[in-house]
Amino acid sequence: MNTLNRSPSTELEVGAVLTDALPSTLLTPEAPERYTVSAVFTRRPTRAEIDAIHDNDTRDALTAAGYPAAELRVSDRRLEIANTNLEELTDGLAAAIAERLHVISVDTAAAHERLEAELMEKSQRETDRVALVALAAAAVTFARADATAESEARWEGEGGSDASTHPRAHNGHPAVP
Repeated sequence: MNTLNRSPSTELEVGAVLTDALPSTLLTPEAPERYTVSAVFTRRPTRAEIDAIHDNDTRDALTAAGYPAAELRVSDRRLEIANTNLEELTDGLAAAIAERLHVISVDTAAAHERLEAELMEKSQRETDRVALVALAAAAVTFARADATAESEARWEGEGGSDASTHPRAHNGHPAVP
């Protein structure tokens, strides 16, 4: 098995062909013309990426690139490329697969960012709504409407009202009638 000599990336890429998974008859007269080539991803693909690799857009991209027989399947951290051979991969199929994986990575990242932004917006709207509910609830007072007037009338003449006639009600100056 080949080792990967690549730095980790957020983009989904294929790192190396698994030589142990190749037909043992390669480079012999009994070698098959077409076979499945397994390669290792540089990281584990997400469910959305796997779905995109298996979808019709990938099939269309490979057909448009001139490889209508090639089929891609994901198995854990491996990409299985069926109905191909090492020569076809070297001659351009590998580049077509890399391009398709790039498009899938970009599209998946954009969808993820849109989802995160939407969730943040919903969270902010909910936070704002809760704050407005709290303000509305805080504005509620359980007092009789005439109780406020009675309370103010009770304090008149106690030094807390501008209408007070108490001599010290206005900083030691008598109230002006």
